Amino acid sequence: MTDLEAELRKVVRGEVGFDVTSRALVTMDASNYRRVPLGVVAPRDADDVAAVLEVCRERGVPVVPRGGGTSIAGQATGVGVVLDFTRHMNRLVSLDAEARTAVVQPGLVLDRLQEAAAPHGLRFGPDPSTHSRCTLGGMIGNNSCGSHSVAWGTTADSVRELDVLTARGRRLRLGPGWAGAPDGLRELVEGEPARLRTGFPELPRRISGYALDALLPEKGADVARSFCGSEGTLGVLTEAVVRLVEAPRARALAVLAYADESAAAEAAAGLLPYGPLTVEGMGQDLVPSAAALPRGGAWLFVETGGESPAQARARAEAIVRAADVVDSAVVTDPAGQRALWRIREDASGTATRMPDGREAWPGWEDCAVPPARLGAYLRDFRALLAAHGLRGTPYGHFGDGCIHVRIDFDLMTEAGVGRFRRFSEELADVVVAHGGSLSGEHGDGQARAELLPKMYGTQTVGLFERAKGIWDPDDLLNPGMLVRPAPLDADLRFAVLPREPVDVVFGYPADGGDFSAAVRRCVGVAKCRTTSVAGSAVMCPSFRVTGEEQHSTRGRARLLHEMLAGELVTDGWRSTEVRDALDLCLACKGCRSDCPVEVDMATYKAEFLHHHYAGRRRPAAHHSMGRLPQWLRLVARTRTASLVNALASVRPLAWAAKRLGGIAPEREIPRLATRTFSRWWERRRGETAVGGGGDLVILWPDTFTEHLSPSVGQAAVRVLEAAGLRVALPPTVRLKGAPGGDEMTVPLDPVSLLRGRERVCCGLTYLSTGQLDRARAVLRRTLDLMEPVLRTGAPVVVLEPSCAAALRADLPELLHDDPRARRLAERVLTFAETLERLAPDWTPPRVDRPAVGQTHCHQHAVLGDAADRRLREAAGLSGELSGGCCGLAGNFGFEKGHFEVSVACAQEQLLPAVRGAGEAAVVLADGFSCRTQLEQLAGVRGWHLAEVLAEGLGEGLGEGARE
Repeated sequence: MTDLEAELRKVVRGEVGFDVTSRALVTMDASNYRRVPLGVVAPRDADDVAAVLEVCRERGVPVVPRGGGTSIAGQATGVGVVLDFTRHMNRLVSLDAEARTAVVQPGLVLDRLQEAAAPHGLRFGPDPSTHSRCTLGGMIGNNSCGSHSVAWGTTADSVRELDVLTARGRRLRLGPGWAGAPDGLRELVEGEPARLRTGFPELPRRISGYALDALLPEKGADVARSFCGSEGTLGVLTEAVVRLVEAPRARALAVLAYADESAAAEAAAGLLPYGPLTVEGMGQDLVPSAAALPRGGAWLFVETGGESPAQARARAEAIVRAADVVDSAVVTDPAGQRALWRIREDASGTATRMPDGREAWPGWEDCAVPPARLGAYLRDFRALLAAHGLRGTPYGHFGDGCIHVRIDFDLMTEAGVGRFRRFSEELADVVVAHGGSLSGEHGDGQARAELLPKMYGTQTVGLFERAKGIWDPDDLLNPGMLVRPAPLDADLRFAVLPREPVDVVFGYPADGGDFSAAVRRCVGVAKCRTTSVAGSAVMCPSFRVTGEEQHSTRGRARLLHEMLAGELVTDGWRSTEVRDALDLCLACKGCRSDCPVEVDMATYKAEFLHHHYAGRRRPAAHHSMGRLPQWLRLVARTRTASLVNALASVRPLAWAAKRLGGIAPEREIPRLATRTFSRWWERRRGETAVGGGGDLVILWPDTFTEHLSPSVGQAAVRVLEAAGLRVALPPTVRLKGAPGGDEMTVPLDPVSLLRGRERVCCGLTYLSTGQLDRARAVLRRTLDLMEPVLRTGAPVVVLEPSCAAALRADLPELLHDDPRARRLAERVLTFAETLERLAPDWTPPRVDRPAVGQTHCHQHAVLGDAADRRLREAAGLSGELSGGCCGLAGNFGFEKGHFEVSVACAQEQLLPAVRGAGEAAVVLADGFSCRTQLEQLAGVRGWHLAEVLAEGLGEGLGEGARE
């Protein structure tokens, strides 16, 4: 392998990676399969590809082309050299609006082509649900389709010409009229005309096998079209000329509700004469909440287009009238349509879990039958599932007769794998009996190629083998796919994982306490690899900045998978490869909500760091910032905040402190409040009659509000009291009885008096640095302090979103053995939720100003911001907050080596939004990190929503943010 790597480095200008990380990142795609490659090459151009092929041919090493790695049949994995086209060969070479064509490289992501075509009123027709990360090369390799195939067909229908390199180094330009055909291909076709005319089922989604029938004279002898769907087994694509279609000026979405999926399937074919753009189907098991959908048990999403909104709507209403439905809705609002389409597109991830949490897997995930037979096929499919004791929820392209489904196969045991094989063989017979194709979109790969003789017969499969021999006589390209395939139950990615649960600290309740099951959540659909943020989405900021797979949620999950497997990553929790990949994880928790399968990389990172540094020296930042609450309490207790601020303003001293603390030298050390929020509270309580007869709420004095931004706490107290609520702080001693009113901050226990007051803490900084033993101790002490509160009905109001998220999500998962943890988590409310639930009749002051800023990433991922949106609207704060992450993310942006990534994250959405706002705009930033990032990078003061409302009440905050 060393010689191969050295030879490739001599002749390739792109990157050559034979290291553990490079290989581990591509052991899997989005399928059930895993194969370990020798190395990965990111070619810069076609010459690099030719050089790789020459070296590998001389050494007999297989080559596997790979795009976005979202293939579901295993065809993007291999044991030789993997070609990664996403890094360099990812350009839109040209776009000719008049000719409606584009020239693209194989690594170009589909959405980038769509964005370039949109200003010309054009688009690429096929649009798989992975459009934000799948590549044109991968789409051509799989002959991908997408939801609009009833209108614009498959990728093969949109291909004009293809530049291809054969395994033996020939450069071919494929097109119609036998253009670019390798020697012998025409003779093969002309020798078997009858078989090619009768041996291929006629249906819109026939993707299985090689499209040799496209080479018939009546079909134009189109070599480019025939190449589509060959899964990298015939040649390596280096450039493509593709056809664009005219995009409708307006669209409407008719959502048709049916009693069940069978009724929806039966109805789909009857809607095709109305010329819809889509006829997509899904059942209620895949819908997180059916509140946004018409009443029913299954739905068809039927999109129509027109020259005007009225015309598009009229066409949608005509379809509604023609359909026999339980209920229906026509949506013309673009935002409403996008929200509904997100439900459908996320099904590829949400389908990986049964309603009871059981895992479900691909493998028989895209069979297609003639649309008119879909209802009958689904009934037979359901019967076969029941006969094998399996479950799955079909969804997909009902108008094309193509069904996606993930099934709860047990792929961890020998008996379960045996059932997987028997089911596969029997389902193939069912599909063929209905005149269908084993693959209707995702290709055969390793998942279905073994069963192609059932669909085509042995003689036609023999033709496939002869065609492969003409294109690739050395069997160099992606061997084991399509012809002479590997068994469908070999190379399963689960086989290498430990059979017993790994000893971990977090409870992983959604995964039965099994860390391996948590890591298996990542099925590779790669939504984390999107290069732009849509709406309020957050995931995955580090990938968008670096563009490197190891800094995506999927990449990190793959490395954790290999760590558990122990074959490539051999040093377990001590792995430097996993540590380095997790280093740029901001722990933003965006994946917890934006990933369709709710991978929680922030938790996995904390778990890994805990084990990685167990009994070892930790980085300085883990001590300086990971233990921030301790240091700040010490400063408060000694009343030395002014001294610390003065010392921090002396550059040499600040430089030394940052160097010792592992803090980025580019960062300014935030100033501390000279009087903490709690001291302000005690003084105010002594001077002012407070309280009242309203509901009691416990205001959580988080570390940031307490020591760095007391004005936020002060403002919150004033607003909550103005809303008629009675505010108290948590106990600072361990009380024996249930408290009332302000007794919560009065030490009553003489033993506690001797020991001194204690403070509640969410443990956030210990969690983010993986100091889980310390976090557990801090949280148990917090639960002891809060126990009297838990005996009351009082909610706990947390102003800092990251602290609220830690209490609501991390606390019960870390202290899964303590029932008090769940009880406290259930009490946690955000500031806006508190006002909405406990003071529903209160009217906030009208601010009537535009608002800019960014929804806190933890708020987006864990807490939700619906109540905040409604509160802002009631206060007259107009405008939408941006998505993404501020990039500071607690300790992340302060750590040495993270500054550039931190700034790049802020530059993506937050800083442009703030810089583009008018002078009248108020900059909202509920998180201390967000406010700090704004101040240090843009010189802008960010405001917590509580501060804005307090100002609106005329409650001057006079004492300042850092008093």
